[in-house]
Amino acid sequence: MPVVDVKNGSVVPERAAEGMERSRRMEDELREQNERFSAAVENMSHGLCMFDADERMIICNGNYLNIFRLDAKLIRPGIRFIDILRHSADIGIASQTADELYAIRKPYIDQAKPSTYEETLSDDRIVSISHRPLALGGWVSIYEDITEQRRAEQDLKEQHRRFDAALANMSQGLLMYDGNGKMIVRNRRFLELYNVTAADFPLGTTHRDALERLLELGIYTKIDVDSEVAKTEACLVAAKMHSAYRYLTDGRTVLVTRQPMSGGGWVVTFDDVTERRRTEERMTHLAHHDTLTGLPNRSMFRERLDLALDDEAATPLAIFSLDLDRFKAVNDTWGHPAGDWLLKSVAERLQHCLRNETDIVARFGGDEFVIMQFNSRGIAEAEKLAKRIVEAIAKPFRDKSREMHIGISLGIAVFPDDGRDADTLLKNADTALYRAKSEGRNLYRFFEPEMDAVVQARRAIEVDLEAALPRQEFDLDFQPIMNIASGEIIGAEALMRWHSPARGTVAPDEFIPVAEETGLIVPLGEWALRTACTAAASWPSGLRIAVNVSAVQLRSGGFARSVISALAFSGVPAAQLELEITETVLMDESKAVLKTLRQLRELGIRIALDDFGTGYSSLGYLRRFPVDKIKIDRSFIGDMANHDTAAIVRTVIGLGTELGIVVTAEGVETEVQLDMLRKNGCVEAQGYLIGVPSKASDIQRLLKSRALRSQIG
Repeated sequence: MPVVDVKNGSVVPERAAEGMERSRRMEDELREQNERFSAAVENMSHGLCMFDADERMIICNGNYLNIFRLDAKLIRPGIRFIDILRHSADIGIASQTADELYAIRKPYIDQAKPSTYEETLSDDRIVSISHRPLALGGWVSIYEDITEQRRAEQDLKEQHRRFDAALANMSQGLLMYDGNGKMIVRNRRFLELYNVTAADFPLGTTHRDALERLLELGIYTKIDVDSEVAKTEACLVAAKMHSAYRYLTDGRTVLVTRQPMSGGGWVVTFDDVTERRRTEERMTHLAHHDTLTGLPNRSMFRERLDLALDDEAATPLAIFSLDLDRFKAVNDTWGHPAGDWLLKSVAERLQHCLRNETDIVARFGGDEFVIMQFNSRGIAEAEKLAKRIVEAIAKPFRDKSREMHIGISLGIAVFPDDGRDADTLLKNADTALYRAKSEGRNLYRFFEPEMDAVVQARRAIEVDLEAALPRQEFDLDFQPIMNIASGEIIGAEALMRWHSPARGTVAPDEFIPVAEETGLIVPLGEWALRTACTAAASWPSGLRIAVNVSAVQLRSGGFARSVISALAFSGVPAAQLELEITETVLMDESKAVLKTLRQLRELGIRIALDDFGTGYSSLGYLRRFPVDKIKIDRSFIGDMANHDTAAIVRTVIGLGTELGIVVTAEGVETEVQLDMLRKNGCVEAQGYLIGVPSKASDIQRLLKSRALRSQIG
């Protein structure tokens, strides 16, 4: 059938029609190929630009334009390469001029060889350019923004640098093994720690080979290599860290820690813990031993006693509770250094008294010791030991030409007769000790069941004491204090009295310690302070009121407020109040207590140190906390006929004069004592010679009459 030309309707010969059809198919196929090529080029992840032999652009994709921030309206097929460079320079993306860029790229174009180079843009991005020549001239370039890749590589290099620096400078030795068990990392500290070379432990060494090499070099004492390898494998399977101590032949201790890695393999660290272990051993020793004497302390003694009693085959044993007699006098006379020396000497003598290596002597604190005697055959054997101890301690202790005389009191409880547990045995030994001390000291006593009555009596005092304050069973007596030079009464000390309906008048020495132990001294002390200030408010102007204060009160936290409240309630000026404290307050060296005392002193309240002795401790307290007054204990005043005691009193008075501290002598009962104090410059005196403790109304009349005579005179 003839073919008709669609344009003019004429008939086209059949052969010519076939040629036209073939031409259209080729055009369609070429167009499809171009479309596919363009799509492929446009969808490339990199930039692409193709140039002909005349250096004119044939095609480029969007990524090329995006990389160089080029204007798609300007960058069209046919534009010259140099013009593209000029455009990039004009828009500021190029870091160099167009001519400089062209000079750099021209050699790559002319060489007609594949090449790759990098270019840094003005915004610090880095572009990799791969240049490939075309067979008919021209070239094609592939552009890739490798900024992040370069940064990642730089970061990786920095990580490697830091890792290497960390390995080189870490205090621990380190080895790293891969999943196949071969060494892949080894730091310098490992080599230094074991004093070996890199050649001794090359990378690639297995864990087993490393252990065997350490044994060959004589670094480790004998270890089971198979067992250690098995432990490492178990550690990896469990994915848990494992640590063990290695003891080197040179005496050092190394802590070896194996830590599995999530990706396989493990890290081993080596830490020289020789000094730490020694420190731990010293700390363990200190935790279980008394630092002064080196004897076991309360904690270790209790552990040993519990172990002994837990043994089903426990044999009889005796517990000795020991307390030194007259030890405080040594401290007061020669000071704490001498007291410490004496305690160490006592510890040595006690150890020499023991006959069995399993027996234990411990120091619980202060001058309190405890002994556990094993394999005791009963009271007879325990009594022999008690006699040896009393005789040994009774012998004089000589140090630096000084001779010290002390005694020792013992209480003994026997297992199982006097108790089957540690608490009962220790309590009963203490009860027996209390009986020994109450019967004259330097004695030993075995526990007897009736001794519990003493303990029960003390508990009864606690119960009665707790009810006494609400029942108003307490009152205050006042003892006058005199200025020795003028003979005038300058104030009085408040003394607490307990009038129990059941017990009668209870001495302060009996109930004050109980009140301190139970904490009842806090409300009791507040009552005494307020009552004393209220009484002093009616005295003639300028007379001082002295009130005793317990260490427990000062530690209670609200003491300063209670003092200020008592002054405000009574109207007594702060300068007229004098608080008497004992050395036990300052021995605590509590920052809170010292701060409270300083605050009160700043208000104008005077602080007096009661029961002052001439020992090292007292002098140290004066240095740490400046008081306004020191009161010489009545025991010194009563013994002033003794030459040594009189010398001590003179020394204290002289010390007060030098420091500008008022010195008051307590317990003055004779004119002879008063004259001696006057001659030595003592400022104040207190005692039965000056005036006996009296009721508030009586002391008020006394003070007013004295004040009146002073005005008339």
